[in-house]
Amino acid sequence: MAPPPPPAASTPLLHGEFGSYPARGPRFALTLTSQALHIQRLRPKPEARPRGGLVPLAEVSGCCTLRSRSPSDPGAYVCIYTYPQGRRGGRRRATRTFRADGAATYEENRAEAQRWASALTCLLRGLPLPGDGEITPDLLPRPARLLLLVNPFGGRGLAWQWCKNHVLPMISEAGLSFNLIQTERQNHARELVQGLSLGGWDGIVTVSGDGLLYEVLNGLLDRPDWQEAVKVPVGILPCGSGNALAGAVNQHGGFAPCLGLDLLLNCSLLLCRGGGHPLDLLSVTLASGSRCFSFLSVAWGFVSDVDIQSERFRALGSARFTLGTVLGLATLHTYRGRLSYLPASAEPASPTSASGLPRAKSELTLAPDPAPPVAHSPLHRSVSDLPLPLPQPALASPGSPEPLPILSLNGGGPELAGDWGGAGDAPLSPDPLLPSPPGSPKAALLSPITEGPPEVPASPGPPPPPPTPVAPAAECKWGPPDHLLPPLGSPLPPDWVTLEGDFVLMLAISPSHLGADLVAAPHARFDDGLVHLIWVRSGISRAMLLRLFLAMEHGSHFSLGCPQLGYATARAFRLEPLTPRGVLTVDGEQVEYGPLQAQIHPGLGTLLTGPPGSYRQGP
Repeated sequence: MAPPPPPAASTPLLHGEFGSYPARGPRFALTLTSQALHIQRLRPKPEARPRGGLVPLAEVSGCCTLRSRSPSDPGAYVCIYTYPQGRRGGRRRATRTFRADGAATYEENRAEAQRWASALTCLLRGLPLPGDGEITPDLLPRPARLLLLVNPFGGRGLAWQWCKNHVLPMISEAGLSFNLIQTERQNHARELVQGLSLGGWDGIVTVSGDGLLYEVLNGLLDRPDWQEAVKVPVGILPCGSGNALAGAVNQHGGFAPCLGLDLLLNCSLLLCRGGGHPLDLLSVTLASGSRCFSFLSVAWGFVSDVDIQSERFRALGSARFTLGTVLGLATLHTYRGRLSYLPASAEPASPTSASGLPRAKSELTLAPDPAPPVAHSPLHRSVSDLPLPLPQPALASPGSPEPLPILSLNGGGPELAGDWGGAGDAPLSPDPLLPSPPGSPKAALLSPITEGPPEVPASPGPPPPPPTPVAPAAECKWGPPDHLLPPLGSPLPPDWVTLEGDFVLMLAISPSHLGADLVAAPHARFDDGLVHLIWVRSGISRAMLLRLFLAMEHGSHFSLGCPQLGYATARAFRLEPLTPRGVLTVDGEQVEYGPLQAQIHPGLGTLLTGPPGSYRQGP
């Protein structure tokens, strides 16, 4: 039997009358549709559209049900966590709490509150609601369990602070379960996922720039069980400098372009919604014969020069690339080389322009189902969200052989502070949608720390110096074969196209974005099965090159009519530098200089993106 068609955006799914918290506040009529929660004030001052009367699901991270600590209060409460945009565009957290009080007993009101919370959670997760059946917590799947990898030195060194203050509270509000690890050195993430038992994780999410995800994907593909390992969905929460993939995820979700904390909050909201998308990966063979996998780009010339030379300005965040571009224009170089590629079977037309928050104890999220026992690598400097009640120095998560430093999520305060007010009103306490199963993590044992205090820096301090150029990339011994590529150095098949000459830059890119605010390939998609080749030949003026990069902010650089700018889509390519010196980068990481070749592997990975266009707003 075919599933029922999705309801129209304006079709009411639930409608009811609710009180507020405190109980002496106004009363509201709530209407839930597939796109928004509509709020109408009923008493004491009826208004057709009260302030905050429309809550788009675009802005909701999650919800929970609460109950009063007063035994005489029969009402049950629904708390909705939202992140609306302010007048200046930035997001701020806000909660909306409504009191289900239409019945005489708490049990009946609780059932109504859970019906609304379950329906809202299903809509956020993209799950269908039953056409004529009961809406109960049984419709909800178990909470997803994520492994978060944080590079505390990412970007301007704010990654850990942003993760603690914004990411962890938001994903806890969404009911997601997680363990968090701070990486300590280069290739730490790669080593970790190479030895990790992946059965207990629903996704691996990096909280940093693009470099940490590069390590994760190459670690997954450098395992004997790479066919299964690469199926683990990966996600990115941008706390780095470039944040190119996050910019593409942000666009895929329907958000307007943004940078910094706004981009992080947008991508966190998308992560809370769940949902993955196939991700093309590029297998790159270097001159030494070693192989690595790219999810982003291979660059030579101006782009790679700016990327590497701006490392010394990392403390400036994304502004490092602006400064690096200015310096690169002042000392513009050309490079002689040969670019060959296997054209895509369906060549598209030339591209055109494309358009610390306090948390209260009452807001603690649902207890996750216990993860199955797995034997995996130690979770060094790790933090778990398991709701253990006793204030011990450390806690142990199931399957983690080492103690995990405790992190106070949601404030940890025993009372409702700041969100509610209402002197004299009894505070609220969590009312889980799903009962805790036997063997719940709440029963996990506590273990003391044996090696001093947790290694969680209050302020990360200056980043380490950039790596010295350049050791050959660690070779991936596994992964799919490159059936389109002859051995590097041997002649190419006759159906390949070859360009030779002097170039200012050559860029091979898989997704649309080169940076969070640079749309290099406007038509590119995560799973289009294409590598998008962009090159600029010598003879271009500095002014025109600057215009190209300024227009790239809107993806309109191909409409400038620059004769030196070239573009093609391909399934494989070979780049042969004919100058003795230069810089080559793969996903922003410098690799050995010399000939290389690459082939696209369509949909090899899975990217956590949230539903497409779910946050697109009207004009």
